[in-house]
Amino acid sequence: METNLLVAGFGGQGVMMLGKLLSHAACDSAQKNVTFFPSYGAEQRGGTANCYVVISDDAIGVPVGDVMDDLIVMNGPSLNKFIGALKPGGRLFVNSSIVREEIKRNDVSVIKAPVTELSLKLGNPKVLNVIMLGVYIGRTNIVDEAVVEEVIVRQLGKKAELIPLNREAFHAGLEIGKGR
Repeated sequence: METNLLVAGFGGQGVMMLGKLLSHAACDSAQKNVTFFPSYGAEQRGGTANCYVVISDDAIGVPVGDVMDDLIVMNGPSLNKFIGALKPGGRLFVNSSIVREEIKRNDVSVIKAPVTELSLKLGNPKVLNVIMLGVYIGRTNIVDEAVVEEVIVRQLGKKAELIPLNREAFHAGLEIGKGR
């Protein structure tokens, strides 16, 4: 099985880190092949940023697909730009704290999560990406959640004081993704 994911938002929302964490977790999972392909706008912070992640049980022929199985959008411009790339029957994950536009497609599953709002409640707006990663993992089960949590801890190893907050953020996202 192969899953093509596009994660898009403004620079500074942690789009690339979300993609990297997912990619590392998929690599750590048994027998998964992964590609990670970042794309930055002219500016990084505040400009556009997106990345493609392909996770497959088999060899990956093309690192970036034309049609996405899943789409995570962290802002309105990203929704407008990439909604057409989501295949019918795909899953659309939306940061509902920021994205206010009406979803005009009725052939996709829409999962809304107020990740910006939740990150502020947790006391740090920088964890919104980790919350959204939790939402994605909770809904898709594409990678075991314990493996993702291990990757989060390993990636934050030099900043140990951030581990408890990021764990809390990931678990908050999991709850949303699982529909609890």
